[in-house]
Amino acid sequence: MGIKKVKSTTPGRRQATFDDFSDITRSKPEKSLIIIKKKTGGRNAQGKITIRHRGGGAKRYIRQIDFNRDKFDIPAKVASIEYDPNRGARIALLNYRDGAKRYIVAPVDLVVGEEVLSSKNQIEIQRGNAMPVKYIPAGVAVYNLELEPGQGGRIARGAGNSVSVMGVEGKYAQIKMPSGEIRLVNKECLCTIGQVSNPDKRHIKLGSAGRSRHLGIRPTVRGKAMNPVDHPHGGGEGNQPIGLKHPKTPWGKPALGVKTRKNRYSNKFIIKRRGKGRS
Repeated sequence: MGIKKVKSTTPGRRQATFDDFSDITRSKPEKSLIIIKKKTGGRNAQGKITIRHRGGGAKRYIRQIDFNRDKFDIPAKVASIEYDPNRGARIALLNYRDGAKRYIVAPVDLVVGEEVLSSKNQIEIQRGNAMPVKYIPAGVAVYNLELEPGQGGRIARGAGNSVSVMGVEGKYAQIKMPSGEIRLVNKECLCTIGQVSNPDKRHIKLGSAGRSRHLGIRPTVRGKAMNPVDHPHGGGEGNQPIGLKHPKTPWGKPALGVKTRKNRYSNKFIIKRRGKGRS
């Protein structure tokens, strides 16, 4: 993938950068692997907004991605590299020898015609291959890592992401996360070799409010800019500080930097936490 700029005919286009889609080999998705995506506008079954700043956006289909990689020991050929509007990474359409078709999150530099394999045994260390983390040599980058065996990939699925295997000892493998956190994962968990595709996604600038609306993101307003009736931070003449002991949400709960991790059973699996003083 590459990043491109366009002629600055408007203030929004002057700041914007775009994906050139040079790595895409097919424009339409596989019909058997898509379902309609229903929109909620951030509302629950009662019609109440539970997630703010959502609404509108372009229509899209959900591509059904195989995060489990559970077709073991059946070689699959990469038929196409495709765009997925629901994620930053590219997806790859695999044609298995038994006739099945599945989408996977594509790694960097995967090309059409390559063969990939998933197995519970040790296989070649090649991008796109999936196997238990216990067979991965130290220092190799992997993605789509499970937290529990058979659960399906949970860690490192976003564009450009990967985690490093630091070693295997006893029942667990040590994994270094992108945040710097080091944690233990069951050595039987499946992972895929490589780094998630489209690492340049982070460099794209939307440039205009309209592009945010096309993504289904509605405007976000600062609490300080509101009236006291609308937000605890509101009120005052001119630009005022928050003026409270600690920042609050519109509903009066603590906000901005509040620790949210409480009594998690997985604390025992974290060897080194990310950053300083975080929990």
